[in-house]
Amino acid sequence: MTSQASETVRVDSWMWAVRLFKTRSQSAAACRSGHVRVNGSSAKASVQVKQGDEVRVRAAGRERIVVVVRPIAKRVGAQIAAECMQDSSPPPPSAELLASIPRRDRGAGRPTKRERRDMEKFLDRGMPLA
Repeated sequence: MTSQASETVRVDSWMWAVRLFKTRSQSAAACRSGHVRVNGSSAKASVQVKQGDEVRVRAAGRERIVVVVRPIAKRVGAQIAAECMQDSSPPPPSAELLASIPRRDRGAGRPTKRERRDMEKFLDRGMPLA
């Protein structure tokens, strides 16, 4: 079976098979939300990927950049899945950096005018606010 079907596979199926997502429906939802790009362009779940394609996935607040080494459609063992992709993602930010970013408490309500001005001053200095 060396047809076109074995050389390409749907991007949502491939991301699930190489364990970028726990379920295929999560993978398809990421595609629908615009968090998946194949070779630089936004990808629907049905986009076919082949060997050498670059897939960028934004999941869990982190961007993963992987290259398709071998297209697979079914979920396999972790070692085989790791061989089917080449991960060239940047390392995750350090714990100290994440802890230094100021955040509002969940459920603290809407910021007051004074808090909003302080946030705008902070952002104008060029520092990102999470």
